[in-house]
Amino acid sequence: MARRSSPEVNAGSLADIAFLLLIFFLVTTTIETDSGISRKLPPMQDENVEPPVIKEKNIFQVIVNRNNDLLVEDELMELKDLRSAAVAFLDNGGGVGPEACDYCQGAGDPTSSDNPTKAVIMLVNDRQTEYGTYIAVQNELVGAYNELRDRSARRLFGKSFQQMEADFKDVRYTGNKDRLKEQIEQVRDMWPQKLSEADPKN
Repeated sequence: MARRSSPEVNAGSLADIAFLLLIFFLVTTTIETDSGISRKLPPMQDENVEPPVIKEKNIFQVIVNRNNDLLVEDELMELKDLRSAAVAFLDNGGGVGPEACDYCQGAGDPTSSDNPTKAVIMLVNDRQTEYGTYIAVQNELVGAYNELRDRSARRLFGKSFQQMEADFKDVRYTGNKDRLKEQIEQVRDMWPQKLSEADPKN
């Protein structure tokens, strides 16, 4: 009895198909990148240069201890109240004369910050502070700046600050990008993010 020959499978195009699949997955796959905390480090300075003098009332001190307790301006505070306290400090507008703030809507307390351009938030952490608490405190403080920037952007330009930044980054935006950039810089100049972090304590 004659043996029947089995048909061969043509595998010549298998390499081409594998190559096309590889290209397809390379093109369509998105690679997630971790984004860190956005901080701009100060430039290197001469050791002989004296640091600027800041009035005590223009410093908003936030301390996080090893037990993750929050001490704000020498008083215990819950994390949920931190943002509103920071907003009240930044928006106080207690200055007079050249240090007056004409766009602040705060209480105008003369014992608190003079002007948002002078106000500094100083954050001090313990070396044993939990990382989650550190990030949560950072989020609340940055959120205070974002809230004030958002309020001013809506009042001046009719849309949120986050929307303005998103429009500026969007390649499909059809408006005047130069004008939009000036508006974003104007809002940032009104509420400059001055967040100082001291070396962690032992």
